[in-house]
Amino acid sequence: MTVAVIFTSTRAEGDDEAYAEAAARMVELAEQQPGFVGLESVRDPATRRGITVSYWADEASARAWRGIAEHVAAQEAGRERWYSTYEVVVADITRSYRHPN
Repeated sequence: MTVAVIFTSTRAEGDDEAYAEAAARMVELAEQQPGFVGLESVRDPATRRGITVSYWADEASARAWRGIAEHVAAQEAGRERWYSTYEVVVADITRSYRHPN
């Protein structure tokens, strides 16, 4: 069953360039991980609120991503300087569809 890791956040003020570089690197790194299925991300510049959803083949793949050393370092930087708030929700996807197919 596919797993979605839903990361919602509010960016702290400042350090935008370093954040953008780290975010781009995390996408590159995630794409290289076993079990990675895809990723979608949006951010409202006015409110600095954002949501990133990464999709994983299974729970083990999602958990492994959480523990990758470079990702752990980015998580720490996020807590220390990039996010004023964040929440992570992990969910099993039981069904999905799109229009047009």
